[in-house]
Amino acid sequence: MRFIKNIQLSLLFLLFSFQEGYSNTIINPQTRRLVAVDSIVDNVMRMSDIYVNIVNEYQARVYIKGKIKIKRKNFILKYVPAMFRLQRGVREYFIESSSDVHYTAPNIYDQKVKAYSGTIRNHHGIPGMVEYFNVNIYALSLLRDDRLLSPLNHKARKYYKYQIEDVLGDREYPEYKVHFMPKSHSNHLVGGYFIVSSLGWSVREIRFSGRWDLLSFRCFLKMGKLGDNDEFLPVSYTVDGWYNFLGNKLVGNYFTQINYDSIKYNKNNRGKRRVNKYDLTQSFTLSCDTNVICYDPVKFTKLRPIPLDEEEKNIYRENEKLKLLKCQHYSTNLSALESISDFFIYNNNVNLSGLGNIQCSPLFNPLLLSYGGANGFSYRQDFKYSRLLGGDRLLSIDPKISYNFTHKEFYWSVQSDFNYWPQKQGNISFNLKNNNRIYSSEVLDLLKSIPDSIFDFNKIHLNYFKDLSFSVEHSIEIFNGFELGVGFTYHCRKAAESFHFQRIPLFPIPTINILDKIKNKYVSFAPQLKLRWTPGQFYYYRGKQKINYRSYYPTFTLDYERGMKHVFNSTGRYERIEFDMQHTIRLALMKHIYYRAGFGVFTNQEELYFVDFENFSRHNFPVGWNDELGGEFVLLDSRWYNSSRQYARAHFTYEAPFIVLRNFTKYTRYVQNERLYFSALVMSHLKPYLEFGYGIATYLFDAGVFVSNKNGKFSDVGCKFTFELFNE
Repeated sequence: MRFIKNIQLSLLFLLFSFQEGYSNTIINPQTRRLVAVDSIVDNVMRMSDIYVNIVNEYQARVYIKGKIKIKRKNFILKYVPAMFRLQRGVREYFIESSSDVHYTAPNIYDQKVKAYSGTIRNHHGIPGMVEYFNVNIYALSLLRDDRLLSPLNHKARKYYKYQIEDVLGDREYPEYKVHFMPKSHSNHLVGGYFIVSSLGWSVREIRFSGRWDLLSFRCFLKMGKLGDNDEFLPVSYTVDGWYNFLGNKLVGNYFTQINYDSIKYNKNNRGKRRVNKYDLTQSFTLSCDTNVICYDPVKFTKLRPIPLDEEEKNIYRENEKLKLLKCQHYSTNLSALESISDFFIYNNNVNLSGLGNIQCSPLFNPLLLSYGGANGFSYRQDFKYSRLLGGDRLLSIDPKISYNFTHKEFYWSVQSDFNYWPQKQGNISFNLKNNNRIYSSEVLDLLKSIPDSIFDFNKIHLNYFKDLSFSVEHSIEIFNGFELGVGFTYHCRKAAESFHFQRIPLFPIPTINILDKIKNKYVSFAPQLKLRWTPGQFYYYRGKQKINYRSYYPTFTLDYERGMKHVFNSTGRYERIEFDMQHTIRLALMKHIYYRAGFGVFTNQEELYFVDFENFSRHNFPVGWNDELGGEFVLLDSRWYNSSRQYARAHFTYEAPFIVLRNFTKYTRYVQNERLYFSALVMSHLKPYLEFGYGIATYLFDAGVFVSNKNGKFSDVGCKFTFELFNE
């Protein structure tokens, strides 16, 4: 009878086996019982909902070391944004860091770097890999930025398939090795295996690999011993990464060791209650002060928990030889040329020895180039001076320049901010800039009198004015989430060229003598009032500086501006009122909904003035794709923004990893997110204007295709394109 039973078990094993030695079921060699992978995964995911928040707080010492090898390189490598500065003739680099980490639920870290040692110039830290050292395997996302879906969370289970490979451990409480693989090609999914104990169904180790941006990675996490205080926390990481970009190949190998000084668990699986539920200060990531980091390699030896191997020691020795050789033979002229080259390629940060910092984006950076359907190609350059004063007060000056190749226009702006009361976000700002060319309200009268059926901007020669403006604003937070701003704006507008209108066929010019009323120069002075309210605003303090984090509710903004005649030679009187509401709703599985709605109106007008809305305007400076995600009109001609005394707008965007391309598995691994756009505008001659769009996000660029509709008729097709390489 026992012989027959063994034969039956063998047949069952053969029946459920599959290629390459993996199966959905396996026979426990000690109990001779059939084990199904589905039951194991069910238990793991059931306990993951508990283990994800089981740790309330811990303090630990973290040691990270890494080797970077350049396998292949060409001249393009040095132009890649965020790349650390390469040294001539050096193919291997080594870096080490020692940090203190304070973790508090939910999944929030305060990491302070104590010491750094390595052979990378200017100490940029762990390039491109540091985010892989804060992994919560039980959370929905393995990383804090919702980048990688965890195969251990039940919400992501539908995206993975599981296969059991082996049974390990003793007879009473065995451990199971389970492989997981993504069902479709996507950068949000990973493949690998985990080993789980049947005693409590906690994971003992996990290995996963995948790809994000230019990086292919493989991570191995080993958890604390079963039954120990650190059972649910990783005690070591091994991370391997490969960069491949246009003929360049870099390999990085990193190791992390974590020693826990204290661990506090949740008895009721709930996080620690805060006196103020919106204040996240006690559990939020704080930036370390780079001035207190130890860079002395001799002192670092006392902090190193494990000795270096011979290969790592040799990298240090070769680096010292290179330094000595440069001191002996490196010419001053060559050093100057290299510094100039760095200025054109890298982000530059100059410390003025207690007088502040100057930052400058590289002159050749594709991240600063963008293309939009209505505005064409634009390029910008950013500068910034900042100085931290006593009491965490901050002074900053931000000059910007931009050039639009389509309109052949050059723009500049100088913004200065003084945060004098950081606890209440008290701020005084000054802004001097040139704006888009604009036409006056007399032109609006002409446009208003033209019937919609024959209205065509291309048949009208508009009288444009160059616009130079200066604004001052004082803003302060009255209570949490409610901000009050007061100030004024001064405009000086001069005629760009001689005035003339081209007659529209079959339609006469109005009898009003417009040319007699138009001058070559107009001045306006307008006090402003701005109210901004975000209910339920979460925040944290960095020192004394209050920083807003997020909210589950929309942000409401009300702007009021009153133009005053005869003040500082101002020539017109008007009122501008604008209302704006915008909100981002975070859904599960990296899905987001963004919506924005608002309106504006110019009222109480006297004599000539200029319709210049603040919330409804064309960007002079190109912005990243997500700076106004779905909150702009891509195809709308810039001349429309000043063509009406009132407007109403609405925008809606839906973003998710899988929308349309999920079924095209060959190409989806390069697409990180897909987006659907809808925008609507109602104003004079546009009742309504509609835009529909579809976009994709990849590691290199973001792109979208848009279609517009004017007054119920098809209008234009266009696209938007921005480089997003390393723009995390």
